[in-house]
Amino acid sequence: MPALLFTIAGFVACSAIIIYSGARLSKYGDIITNLTGIGKAWFGLILMSAVTSLPELFTGISSILFFHVPNIAVGDIMGSCAFNLLILALLDYFIPKKPLSSVVTKSHVVAGFFSIFLITLSIISIVFGIWFPRLGWFSSSSILIIIVYLIAIRVIFKNEQHLLASKTTEETTFKKGKEEDISLQLSIKRYLFFAILVIAGAILLPFFASRLATETGLSNSFIGTLLVAASTSLPELVVSISAVKMGSMDMAVGNLLGSNIFNMLILAFDDLIYTKGPILLDTNPDHALSGLVTLLMTSVVGIGILYGSPTKRFVFAIDAIILIILYIILMLAIYKMT
Repeated sequence: MPALLFTIAGFVACSAIIIYSGARLSKYGDIITNLTGIGKAWFGLILMSAVTSLPELFTGISSILFFHVPNIAVGDIMGSCAFNLLILALLDYFIPKKPLSSVVTKSHVVAGFFSIFLITLSIISIVFGIWFPRLGWFSSSSILIIIVYLIAIRVIFKNEQHLLASKTTEETTFKKGKEEDISLQLSIKRYLFFAILVIAGAILLPFFASRLATETGLSNSFIGTLLVAASTSLPELVVSISAVKMGSMDMAVGNLLGSNIFNMLILAFDDLIYTKGPILLDTNPDHALSGLVTLLMTSVVGIGILYGSPTKRFVFAIDAIILIILYIILMLAIYKMT
């Protein structure tokens, strides 16, 4: 029992470090963006999503290189994609009278489509990965994912540039506060400090997750998809809620959809550093279910944005309720399959 309590305490501590440091990272990343003049489009798509995805990146690295539990690495990525869309549903609570999907620009659908394409490619790699030619120890599908990712960020960036050019002013901006009086040098130092804390928490997280799976009798796939994925996605939750409260709904939605695209890049990177063969062939095929449910959830998000219902009857809009139900079904199904 003491060993289990120690494991739980370690898991909670790592999660707390990731939550706090992830939120501070986004804050100082935003300040650096304002001080350097980097475009808000790049901030939402590249900087914000990459920063909040640091836990997934380093959790994958440590799971593979240090603790040899590739199931947690893959489960974290696939579970994080689903959890990000659950976050998007929960954000609907903070928008009174109108669905969140009705107050954001339809340009997010482009990111949604690329997310669907990349996740579909990963599912095909899990189920039919043996048909993809190997390039040394890794699958050629990983190279394809990297190529599609680079195309995606270019297309989305060009699309956002076009939209910004057609507007005289930005509809949503971050409120300026006294934090922006901080110098660029100090902002960078603090940014790096909290980045190191995120990395440290993410490296230790799979160790406690693997112990938790052993001591509770749960599988690494379930632990990775539920607990680790939820913990490493908590920076997205903190950042997105903060953005919505500041009135930056587009930034919040862009962060979550951008994180899912970036997560697929992390999955390809995990394959490159896993030297025992294609990682998706050496992990539990049940991860394909997480990918399929994420595809359904992304489709619901896209339909909600395109339809843009002007009102909502309940605390949560219909599309948000569907997202929550799909996520619960996924967790129950994975638990039953363990």
